[in-house]
Amino acid sequence: MKFRKLIMAISICIQSFSCCLFAQSGIEPYETERVGQTGWQFLKINSDARQAALGNAYTALSDGDANAVFGNPAALVSIKDIDIQLNRTNWIADIGYQSATIAKYFEGIGVFAISIANIDYGDIPETINSPVEGGTSTEMIITGNTYTAFDIAIGLTYTRSITDRLSVGGSIKWMREKIADVGMNNWALDIGTLFYTGFRSLRIGFTARNFGPDSHLIGYNEKLQSEPVDIKMPLDFRFGIAMDFFDEPESKNLLTVSVDGNHPNDGPEKFRLGVEYTFNKIFSLRGGYKFNYDEESFTFGAGIEYPVYNYNLSVHYAYVDFGILKQVHMLTVGFSL
Repeated sequence: MKFRKLIMAISICIQSFSCCLFAQSGIEPYETERVGQTGWQFLKINSDARQAALGNAYTALSDGDANAVFGNPAALVSIKDIDIQLNRTNWIADIGYQSATIAKYFEGIGVFAISIANIDYGDIPETINSPVEGGTSTEMIITGNTYTAFDIAIGLTYTRSITDRLSVGGSIKWMREKIADVGMNNWALDIGTLFYTGFRSLRIGFTARNFGPDSHLIGYNEKLQSEPVDIKMPLDFRFGIAMDFFDEPESKNLLTVSVDGNHPNDGPEKFRLGVEYTFNKIFSLRGGYKFNYDEESFTFGAGIEYPVYNYNLSVHYAYVDFGILKQVHMLTVGFSL
């Protein structure tokens, strides 16, 4: 009976996700690309080294720390007291990405978390379009001046267990983007669920991220003498399954396999696979692969968690291959009570 219920639950989830991926209106759709139709692209970057090393196949990961706010907020339910995570990413083109989050469990209420993420683009050389003398064409000239840009997002997350198998979490975020003296603000919502099927450790996760209104650059029309263009949010739906192996109580070995499907509103569907091996709950090796990406492909990393006095300290590293854009290195340091 349990096995039949498990099959029915998985079938319903797969059918629901398939509807999101392949919804039909009775008319054969055109083969079109949606790339470049949304803004706020920094919201797609997950700076948690553990999740990145697993190829970002994080939707059904359990035993979450405070960085679950950047993946599936429902995994925050694993936190039993206080957890703090600090993340640093050396992104492509010498862009620096920092984030931090703190989560606290309140008995009988649930888990609350506060997060902040910031991208610093550094100094950018200013160029102008200058007419060529004696002609109608123009050329790009470097003025010698510089300007800068930044992105920032601040979020509040709440998670709680609905039953002993189901947890639900959600976040509300305020964001700001600015380049030179042009900028914009917006807000967005994230929701996530994590469900244990009852078949061993098999679990199913679902997230919907970046629900929010359109926005536009403040100062855009004044500078360029044109109407501001509405900028859409990068809405993202994910469905994932994960399962642990060698998870007997006396075993020192643990192997976790996670698979994700991703349906964004500004690009083709993507798929991710992640594998994590942990020895004695201390040392972990991770690897992942991303399917249907233009440049990204394999990932790998490692982590160590060790109790010191009343704290549990952790350090995680991830390497992400970006093809012709080289590679990205990520580091996460955290501690919990």
